[in-house]
Amino acid sequence: MFISKHHYAVELAKRGNRVYFMNSPEKTDALAKGEIVIEETRIKNVSVIKHRFFYPYIIKHKAKRLHAFLLKFHLGKIFDKIAVPVDIVWSFDVSNTIPLASFPGKYFKIFMPVDEPAMPGGAVAAQSARVMFSVTTEILDKYRGYNIPKLFVNHGVQERFLNQQPVLNNTGLVQVGISGNFLRADVDWISLRQMIENNPNVIFNFWGAFDLKSSNLSDKTARGYSPEKDKLLKMDNVKIHGVVGSEELSKGLMEMDCFLICYDIDKDPSGGTNYHKILEYMATGKVIVANNTTTYETRRDLVEMPAERNNSALPELFDKVINNLGYYNSLEKQALRIAYARQHTYPKNIERIERFINEQVLG
Repeated sequence: MFISKHHYAVELAKRGNRVYFMNSPEKTDALAKGEIVIEETRIKNVSVIKHRFFYPYIIKHKAKRLHAFLLKFHLGKIFDKIAVPVDIVWSFDVSNTIPLASFPGKYFKIFMPVDEPAMPGGAVAAQSARVMFSVTTEILDKYRGYNIPKLFVNHGVQERFLNQQPVLNNTGLVQVGISGNFLRADVDWISLRQMIENNPNVIFNFWGAFDLKSSNLSDKTARGYSPEKDKLLKMDNVKIHGVVGSEELSKGLMEMDCFLICYDIDKDPSGGTNYHKILEYMATGKVIVANNTTTYETRRDLVEMPAERNNSALPELFDKVINNLGYYNSLEKQALRIAYARQHTYPKNIERIERFINEQVLG
């Protein structure tokens, strides 16, 4: 399942760059200690670096200075195997497993945390970066101690979500779309069940993982069972599509009349600041009802959400939207949402990043 760093790697390669995607270090015997493997992928100009530390992984946690010292030798061996000179190191590593500071100073270093920094002390991951980007201003603020140029860059959306043909809903029933990983502990199943029960003539379509075997979450963060979820799954107006590829998802979303995002902000690791799926929904033009999301606080023309930082008013807002879809899905409102999504494709985001670097860092 591709996330931001994979999409950026692909788009950079499309622009003629040679990209080496460095996996997290292997912790099992899938690789021998110190082994480094560089494999070509099905994507032109993108190779994957698979590697395992030549020293015990636990040193990262137990002896950080020793880890930093040994890591420089490990990275040196990796770069010896890369066939071309490296110009840029672009890191998304908030856990500081492979710190930017361990890469030679001759490389231009970009740090782009799209998740909250691993705490405590997670902000140290920005050390030695020349520039920093993130998908929320709240994350950028966590790194305010680093006097480097910083820029908010929204999540990206794949162009396939913008290139699907519109689909007319002729089912006679309102179709609502919800996508994500439904093992997340912050899913607000109580509010979701209330909205589904209140709208028996509305079909709620779920795309994503409901069991651990199809999830990309670790067992520590995944939550397999909840009474509310169990009741919801048995409702007649709930349709489970499971985990699908982005092509199938983009087609399925085009068939929806409305989208719903329902997380408990107090349990959300990102604190209800931004969600990648919003732009995928927006690409269809259809109305989005969501829990309070700070990134869109000043863009209420794009996302319908309660003012409260909780979901007490969300079911009422959802009912209001569902009963007035002609207004919320007017051609004017749909065009506004689509235009916004088009400004945040991965190629557009890379252009924005490149322009900022040229003007604020190199200029």
